[in-house]
Amino acid sequence: MLPFRSEIRNSPSHQTIKIFLTDKSLDNKIKTHLEHFKEIESIEIRESIGQNREDENITVFLKDDVDINKMKTSIDSSLWWYFEKDVVDE
Repeated sequence: MLPFRSEIRNSPSHQTIKIFLTDKSLDNKIKTHLEHFKEIESIEIRESIGQNREDENITVFLKDDVDINKMKTSIDSSLWWYFEKDVVDE
């Protein structure tokens, strides 16, 4: 099973990137890990609503005029690095 998945979500007011972790005990650590991106306006841990979803997700709000597709790619790469490092460190 993959440690996370992410998706771009569109809303009338703001595009967001939602990150769903397999291990929700890591939510706060991942939130802290993502705070180094200067393109991110804010990060929230939210309850997920819907079928076939994890209980929680990390919602990333980007600053205006940031390319959401490039940021999703950057965030995904950073998370893969995080999880690979975590496995090596154990």
